[in-house]
Amino acid sequence: MSTTAESTAGGSEAMPSLDELRGRAAAARERPAYGHDAVIACDRLVRIFSSDGVEVQALQGLDLTVTQGDLMALVGASGSGKSTLLQILAGLDVPTAGKATVAGRDLMAMGAKERLAYRREVVGFVWQQTARNLMPFLTGRQNVALPMQLTGGRGRRLKRSQGERAGELLDLLGVAHCGDKRPQQMSGGEQQRVAIAVALANQPSVVLADEPTGELDSETGAQIFEAFRTVNRELGATVVIVTHDLMVAGEVRRTVAIRDGRASSEVLRRLATDEHGEESLEEREYAMLDRTGRIQLPRQFLEALGMEHRVGVSLEPDHVGVWPEEQRAADGAGSDDADTDG
Repeated sequence: MSTTAESTAGGSEAMPSLDELRGRAAAARERPAYGHDAVIACDRLVRIFSSDGVEVQALQGLDLTVTQGDLMALVGASGSGKSTLLQILAGLDVPTAGKATVAGRDLMAMGAKERLAYRREVVGFVWQQTARNLMPFLTGRQNVALPMQLTGGRGRRLKRSQGERAGELLDLLGVAHCGDKRPQQMSGGEQQRVAIAVALANQPSVVLADEPTGELDSETGAQIFEAFRTVNRELGATVVIVTHDLMVAGEVRRTVAIRDGRASSEVLRRLATDEHGEESLEEREYAMLDRTGRIQLPRQFLEALGMEHRVGVSLEPDHVGVWPEEQRAADGAGSDDADTDG
């Protein structure tokens, strides 16, 4: 008896025919590539640091996509990998393995010259330390014009257009009065808003910010996040902000939590209108499923049910059940076990 016949007789699903396999392969080839419609796409990203013969895996196969015009925050504990991810996206570090693209640029394939052009033209960056964002001997307007001068010519007409754009950006961010001031003459909040204008000078595809409110009080920090919302709303800028402040993370539409070098959960917020026409903010949290099928269950869930090492899983008509190993054995609900990342 053939293998196919034996499988059928045993009640199992028959093996697919050669034509069926060819059809599946053709369908897979026609499927859009991962992140094809995203301005940022990280596919199984890995970053390993070595020191004194010890390897530390800061990113462990991280998956993430960011769409054009998104306004999002990356949060996580110290050592979670969020700052490493931002450094890679900024072109300041290189991944060990995996794939990362920003605005169509392959971050693994760029040489030193391409990486410099990438940092000048494709991404804008705002540091936590206000002193790192601005040249102390230049005025606010000159600081904003500097990135344009580094990528363009120095003719009189170009200088005029650069000055006009610098003035427009400063005005948009509410710091037009800082145009003729040097950084030491500005407050911390004014410096950060001018820094955002500098990051936007060359119309980058993505603006990245590393703890931009870390040195500011809560009131000034709220003003900085309002500035990011303004450039996102008025200019359509894609903004990614790393922060440890959960209250600050609540100011954006999308928050992705990084844990143990992988994206673990995501919170989406949107305005909803009820039947009376009143608007309210809806917030929903999701666990992240990566490209290999891994999911990080919230730690408090695992602790509440005593889940560790192994769990039972079952496929239901509209969901997947996850059970403590002992409960699965007691219920006799099947023998399929799966590891989970806690």
